[in-house]
Amino acid sequence: MKLLKVGAAVLNQTPLAWEDNRRHILEALSLARHQHVSLLCLPELCITGYGCEDMFHAPGVLETAWEMLQSLLPHTQDLVVSLGLPLVYQDGIYNTAALVANGRILGFVAKKYLAGDGIHYEPRWFKPWPAGVCAELEVGGERYPVGDLLFDLSGVRVGFEICEDAWVAKRPGGELASRGIDVILNPSASHFAFGKHAVRQRFVLEGSRAFNVSYVYANLLGNEAGRVIYDGGALIASAGQLLAAGPRLSFTDAHVTSAVIDLEVTRLSRWRSASFKPALEHAEEDLVRAIFDFPHLGWDHAAALDRAGAIAPDDGTPAQDPGLAVAHEAAWEKSAHLKEEEFLRAEALALYDYLRKSRSRGFVLSLSGGADSGAIATLVYMMSVLGMRELGAKPYLAKLAYDKRLEGLDDPKAITRELLACVYQSTRNSGPVTLGAAKGLAEAIGAEFTHFDVDALVEGYKGLLEGSLGRPLSWQTDDVALQNIQARVRAPGVWMLANVRGALLVTTSNRSEAAVGYATMDGDTAGGLAPVAGIDKAYLRRWLEWMETEGPQGFAPLPVLGLITKQAPTAELRPAEQHQTDESDLMPYEVLDAIERAAIRDKKMPLEAFFLMRALFAGRYSDDQLGLWVTRFYRLWSINQWKRERYAPSFHLDDENLDPKTWCRFPILSGGFGLELAKLAAHLDTLKAGAT
Repeated sequence: MKLLKVGAAVLNQTPLAWEDNRRHILEALSLARHQHVSLLCLPELCITGYGCEDMFHAPGVLETAWEMLQSLLPHTQDLVVSLGLPLVYQDGIYNTAALVANGRILGFVAKKYLAGDGIHYEPRWFKPWPAGVCAELEVGGERYPVGDLLFDLSGVRVGFEICEDAWVAKRPGGELASRGIDVILNPSASHFAFGKHAVRQRFVLEGSRAFNVSYVYANLLGNEAGRVIYDGGALIASAGQLLAAGPRLSFTDAHVTSAVIDLEVTRLSRWRSASFKPALEHAEEDLVRAIFDFPHLGWDHAAALDRAGAIAPDDGTPAQDPGLAVAHEAAWEKSAHLKEEEFLRAEALALYDYLRKSRSRGFVLSLSGGADSGAIATLVYMMSVLGMRELGAKPYLAKLAYDKRLEGLDDPKAITRELLACVYQSTRNSGPVTLGAAKGLAEAIGAEFTHFDVDALVEGYKGLLEGSLGRPLSWQTDDVALQNIQARVRAPGVWMLANVRGALLVTTSNRSEAAVGYATMDGDTAGGLAPVAGIDKAYLRRWLEWMETEGPQGFAPLPVLGLITKQAPTAELRPAEQHQTDESDLMPYEVLDAIERAAIRDKKMPLEAFFLMRALFAGRYSDDQLGLWVTRFYRLWSINQWKRERYAPSFHLDDENLDPKTWCRFPILSGGFGLELAKLAAHLDTLKAGAT
């Protein structure tokens, strides 16, 4: 029996925030010592932050990262720690993990497989390190091994898979296994997406089983750089069994999940395995040997480890020693409404981090009484509800200490009163239902509420243009212009309010509207942050209904949201007698979202999308109607890319994101699917001819 206590740290880092990042690393080291951890894995690029983008090319950034690493070394006594930073070797920049023990750098492992798809652009900044290559780096007169390394620490063998390395088909873990590795460390910066955590669990568990190792996975946490959310979720597995799982979407700066592993169990698995073939031919020039005195763990630790085995029921019983027993999965992660829970918690954490890292004094929101703005108001309120429940009022507000208005507050509604200013902006086309919904929600969550009547401003601009044109404007001839001016006159007032308050103006655009350009530029798109631009309208309405009737685990629902969910979505920009709704202007949102997924996510051409819509909505809509909507979508998508390019930053939630800066690129000027839409039109004509 050879027992070892390992740990995985999650950190809420910020690109180039050197002192904050260093402080969080030191907090993780302290937590690890408190839990008697000997071997600790920290997240990928934890010293600089993962999202430095082109600043990775700045010599000053690389130099400061090295200085920060040196400053951390004295704090690693009695620990073996993985610390991530960029490193230059022969004029190439590499994404590396430094393994440090007792204040000394043992070597740098460089990432082999770079993430270059989706939101990731690592090949823009880093070079992939070739497998099997080892070198020596000289800095300040000291020489360090660098490259494809593994480590022998007094007989305990440690190797690395750095984030993407574990997601590829030919994982480095297979080669490490043949070298008799005991522990694989995976420092990661793996972004949040709906359902992604289950995928991570599978590759951690399968890696530990197939490679006959113990596997330690550490991830970033929070809204690191503005758009991307990291959910943490540290994992420790051994021989195919999950020993510990850390919390996800936490409001903390640092958290360490730990567990005791038995090295002899995984070694015995290799001895017994007929498929295990040691790499006897390897010369081991890539093996870094060092002496490290791992503490002796006794029979009580072994008994606790034996009890752990796999995930235990969530009976609320705390472990006597953190990391000895299996970490219980949070109740919300077992919910039948996991996506709703994840959306709430990811958005709340992202808003909190964006607020404090930008040092803004709250949010300003045009609260229309509709689903989009109602969802954002709810999320801002729940940000404080969730954060205070987890951290307590004082620690939660300590991160917002620059905003003196919040001192001494201990109630989420009181905090929301200071942090969220809601403005309902009416014209003659606005109705009492939306006003009542906006005011009712603001009162229920404690937000400040103001009513601006902007109709005179609309009429003023209308009069200016009529005088210039020499004719009256009418809904028959100037529909779009008359709608847009109402949205645009709402922007200056809320911008001014945001400026006066030193607050963030948030825009309410959702993904469905972005896809077809159903938004007024410099009107309802005005703002510095678009919290719900990554989510479709149909889902957003379902989420509001869930918040209204059921609510998240451990919290009461918000029945006041019924004032919103019972309405048909409408922009209220045309006269009331025209009965304007979003879906009458466009198409049913469920159809719009289905066409969007087919066209943009799955890259189907118009005729292919039409066939899919026929299959999905058979018997509900005619061929002519579906053909019209498919044609409308592709045309609107093509002519509105310029709008998507100008949207405020949004949060990445899944692979259906339309943000052209991080996920979905499309030319501003294009042929607009002209040939492809002609094929669809010809097919529709054929269907009509056949019907007659």
